[in-house]
Amino acid sequence: QVQLVESGGGLVQAGGSLRLSCAASGLTFSNYQVGWFRQAPGKEREFVARISWSRGGTYYANYADFVRERFAISRSDAKNTVYLLMNSLKPEDTAVYYCAATIGSSWSEAKKYDYWGQGTQVTVSS
Repeated sequence: QVQLVESGGGLVQAGGSLRLSCAASGLTFSNYQVGWFRQAPGKEREFVARISWSRGGTYYANYADFVRERFAISRSDAKNTVYLLMNSLKPEDTAVYYCAATIGSSWSEAKKYDYWGQGTQVTVSS
């Protein structure tokens, strides 16, 4: 049974930082690209960041424009875990953050992902 479990969310003041973790089990983790998405109340789920599988030891990352230069995605295949370091947080970053895994090559659309975690709440106060 495949499981993705997010952790690390919480309440933080604007300008602060959080590091989210996504721990995977039940799948060959290194074969999957992993993305982070978020969903704020009343809004659609949106892409945040993605990290590829290893290609000769190199991982490729992509970010939504609204988090570029503030967030950093990384992974440890040895620990079956993906991280999202979020710096300079803003109130508009408040949302439930989800990690998801896809074995396919597409990564920007939520519908392309095969497995999802349950989400972790991030709240940024002004």
